[in-house]
Amino acid sequence: MKEEDLIRLYPRLWHMAEDGSWDSIRKHGLLSTTSLLDLYGYTGKARRELEAARRPESVLIATKGLPHAIVRDQKPMTASALEKCLTDGTTPAEWFKTLNSRVFFWLSKERLRGLLGARAYRERPQTVLTLDTASLVNANRERVRLSPINSGATIYRPAPRGLDTFLPISDFPFEKRRKTRTLQNTVVELTVLGGVSDIKDHAIAVHSIHNGKHTELWRRKGTKSADGP
Repeated sequence: MKEEDLIRLYPRLWHMAEDGSWDSIRKHGLLSTTSLLDLYGYTGKARRELEAARRPESVLIATKGLPHAIVRDQKPMTASALEKCLTDGTTPAEWFKTLNSRVFFWLSKERLRGLLGARAYRERPQTVLTLDTASLVNANRERVRLSPINSGATIYRPAPRGLDTFLPISDFPFEKRRKTRTLQNTVVELTVLGGVSDIKDHAIAVHSIHNGKHTELWRRKGTKSADGP
């Protein structure tokens, strides 16, 4: 896939974060679980349980000198289902670590809204970031990887997945996939290894969403209200 096509066809990205997290994200960046655990000094068993195993619930982490942070749950995914759909010898523990090493963005509002409406999340307010694809990719292109599937879900006939699920933009088989899929199902996720420390430079708007109600928390000057989730 060509980078210019990615930006033209998917000009906006969306990320669903924990409610009330925008101030911390704006200050410290949008960090992967692995980067958060590095920052908060987690090691040993406590780290393995968060990084290499399924998190059935969100977990609060803390350390002196930093605000509390939430490591989000992985309810849509189970180790038993992963054992059936993982390829190339990847183990569930390795897959959890692969996911935890990156941050994820949706490329379509439809998929974002599907997540917002999921049973596990629809009863609680969520913070949603709307981002400029061109800006984020230009600043992080060496660490950007695309996924053809919802890599963090194993419900409803989980798609095969492995180390080759996440590909650089130039290696992603866009034209082949587009022949048989809608645009929203051609490229499903954009991920960034390690996270995006300068996320505020790429954000367009931030909303709190609860029960379908959108409350704008922040917007970049000069952007239009139509730029949102």
